[in-house]
Amino acid sequence: MKKPLIIITGPTAVGKTELSIRLAKEINGEIISADSMQVYRGMDVGTAKITPDEMGGIRHYLIDILDPKEEFNVVKFKTYAKEAMDEIYSKGKIPIVVGGTGFYIQALLYDVDFEDSKEDPEYRKQLEDLAKTHGNDYLHDRLKEVDPESADAIHPNNVKKVIRALEYFKETGQKISDHNKEQRQKESPYNFCYFVLNDDRKNLYERINKRVDIMVEEGLVDEVRGLLDEGCTKDMISMQGLGYKEIIAYLEGEVSLEEAIYTLKRDTRHFAKRQITWFKRENDVIWIDKNKLQYNEDLILDKILEEIRKKNIYG
Repeated sequence: MKKPLIIITGPTAVGKTELSIRLAKEINGEIISADSMQVYRGMDVGTAKITPDEMGGIRHYLIDILDPKEEFNVVKFKTYAKEAMDEIYSKGKIPIVVGGTGFYIQALLYDVDFEDSKEDPEYRKQLEDLAKTHGNDYLHDRLKEVDPESADAIHPNNVKKVIRALEYFKETGQKISDHNKEQRQKESPYNFCYFVLNDDRKNLYERINKRVDIMVEEGLVDEVRGLLDEGCTKDMISMQGLGYKEIIAYLEGEVSLEEAIYTLKRDTRHFAKRQITWFKRENDVIWIDKNKLQYNEDLILDKILEEIRKKNIYG
C-alpha cells in the first residue's frame, strides 16, 4: 500500500496557506512547507511567513529551521521533508505539502535522484566570474543557447540555478530540463493528490501588489536592515529571495524606496507567471480555479475533499 500524500501548490499570494489549514483540520493532517525562504529564522515579513496564531493548532514543518547564513537547496529540502513525513505517518496523520517551489515538490513526489552528476568547483568559479564581469543576463543567455526550456523556467537573477543547469549540461551532455522530464516519468511512491490553486491573472496580480504594500507597512525595510546588521550579505542565498534583494538595493543607495517597491511588485508578478508555467508542465495535477468556484472557500474545500476521497486517501 502506497502511503498518502497531499500537495497544495500554486502561484505566490493565491491563498494556499488558509486553505491548507482548513484541509489539515478536516483530514487529520499536518503541513510541510515547500517554500525555499520560510526555512530561514528572522525572515518573516518578506516571506509572508505564517504566524503561530495563524497555524490554528496545526503542526508545521520546515519553517524557521535554518539561520539565514546557511544554504538551503532541493537536496536538503527532500531530506528534511522525508523526515517530517515519517514523523507525520508515525502519528497516523496525513502529510500535506504546501508551497510554491515546484522543483522541490517534484523532487519529493517522484523521489528525484540528484546523485548522477558531480559538482565542478573550477567550472562553477568560471561561471560566477562571468556573471560578475558581464552580468546575470549574459550568463542566462548562455543557458538559453544550450537549454532554452530551463532558461525559460529560471530567472536570470537566480544565478545559482543558472550555474547549476550549465554545470549539469557540461558534466553530462544532457539538458537538466530533459533530466527533470525523465524523472517526472517515474511512478510516484505515494498515493497522492496534487492540487494547483489558481486565480484569474488580474486578481492574482492585485493580491501580489497588495501583499507587497502590507509587507512594507509591517516593517520589511527594518527586517532587511536587521539581517544585514547581523552579518548577512547580498550574495547569500537567503538574501537573493524576492523582497530581500530589492530592499538591499535600496539600503545600499542604488535605488529609491519607491523604485525598490515597484521592482518587487513587478518581479513577484513575473515569478507568479513562471510558477504557473511550471505547474502546467507537471503531470497528474488537479487545477482548482478559484474564480470557477465563485471564490467560495467552502466550495473550494469541498472540491478538494471530493478528489481526495476518489483516490481513497481519506474518508
